[in-house]
Amino acid sequence: MFDTLSDRLSATFKNLRGKGRLSEADIDATAREIRIALLEADVALPVVRAFIANVKERARGVEVSQALNPAQQVVKIVNEELVSILGGETRRLRFAKNPPTVIMLAGLQGAGKTTLAGKLGLWLKSQGHSPLLVACDLQRPNAVNQLSVVADRAGVAVYAPEPGNGVGDPVKVAKDSVEFAKAKVHDIVIVDTAGRLGIDEELMRQAADIRDAVSPDEILFVVDAMIGQDAVNTAEAFRDGVGFDGVVLSKLDGDARGGAALSIAHVTGKQIMFASNGEKLEDFDAFHPDRMASRILDMGDLLTLIEQAEKTFSQEEAAKMASKLASSKGKDFTLDDFLAQMEQVRKMGSISKLLGMLPGMGQIKDQINNIDERDVDRTAAIIKSMTPKERADATIINGSRRARIAKGSGVEVSAVKNLVERFFEARKMMSKMAQGGGMPGMPGMPGMGGGPGRQKKQVKQAKGKRKSGNPMKRKAEEEAAAARREQAAQGGAFNLPAQDDKNFELPDEFKKFMG
Repeated sequence: MFDTLSDRLSATFKNLRGKGRLSEADIDATAREIRIALLEADVALPVVRAFIANVKERARGVEVSQALNPAQQVVKIVNEELVSILGGETRRLRFAKNPPTVIMLAGLQGAGKTTLAGKLGLWLKSQGHSPLLVACDLQRPNAVNQLSVVADRAGVAVYAPEPGNGVGDPVKVAKDSVEFAKAKVHDIVIVDTAGRLGIDEELMRQAADIRDAVSPDEILFVVDAMIGQDAVNTAEAFRDGVGFDGVVLSKLDGDARGGAALSIAHVTGKQIMFASNGEKLEDFDAFHPDRMASRILDMGDLLTLIEQAEKTFSQEEAAKMASKLASSKGKDFTLDDFLAQMEQVRKMGSISKLLGMLPGMGQIKDQINNIDERDVDRTAAIIKSMTPKERADATIINGSRRARIAKGSGVEVSAVKNLVERFFEARKMMSKMAQGGGMPGMPGMPGMGGGPGRQKKQVKQAKGKRKSGNPMKRKAEEEAAAARREQAAQGGAFNLPAQDDKNFELPDEFKKFMG
């Protein structure tokens, strides 16, 4: 969603690199480019004005003028200001002292409230809660049935005593649901309310009546992140008419410009609490302003990636795989293990999304978007077409076996050959890493090009270097070597003049790292 904004900001910061000092003109030009980028992303004008004013004020201050790298300092300022307009710190749900905790969802029709109720229910269930979804949208056709289907997919309970389609009293259903939850020992009640195509008096009155009937601990305003500036207007109308405690952004995976998401928290004063970024029920998580700002600036989101990995991979399985890779040069790591690892990664979500969380991936965005997710399925089909013996020992896979495997998995023989070769390469690399040898080909690290083995070889060659047979030439070489030794003894690192340790002062930027 924020691709256009990310690209514009990255291009702006690229122009600053290499400048040892930023002039007033540089700051003004950068602020102008950032302003255009935000306006093109559909960010509300008042938000843009406040954002640019803060960035320019800080950019003209001491933190940039005395920085070792002014360009990086400007990026840091923009990052911090983005976090600020996105709400600052992560906002957590408030739970009632005496269960059940009542969460009311409000918003326009089409914002995705019903689907989001299922996503929130599944998310809370994964954290050890027992949520109950309540069908209070009794006007939209099949809304009650849709909520029941979503609840079934999420594996959570649903309270739907009325058929809907214009039949039933939503206020009574909401009120009765709290007693039902107490009787069935549900600690959280999620009330799905009706929406309208636009703001009207009837919608506000019904939402206010449900609010008064159940006294919710949290009122979450669900907004479609793709509707642009109108999202801000709708949020202000709900805030003034019904009131809400937090915002939930739906359809954050869309291709809209995303400025509404950057505007709502600043304009309404209510923080974004959750974000839905996909069609699956699992594509939902708490909203972290700092992580979203980091993604926008193409700095990645490693914390979310780590959290997803921790949810998917068990420590026991990870330790088991590590021991296989560390022993006997990784030969205990089989194609069965390789397949299990691939399936675990697949459970974390789309490969494109996972790669997008890595820093700097915005530069190869097109390649990431063109990744064929079905390649994982094709690889799995090839491995599953092998016999148990072949999966345990891939070295026995010869030409005739490759032909049989290719026929069984519906691929070319070359695809089977490539898979086996990639497996051996991956196993070799992972085995080196597991044994502490590092990755091959990287200079200056154990087990890599330029490591200790190579250094020893170079030292040996240096010892064997012969002196010139010409006495005059040999004497000149010895004098030059003596001069170099004397210069090194008198100078500091890199043959610079030695510093007096007593008078040496660290720059102010480094003092904070020295405790």
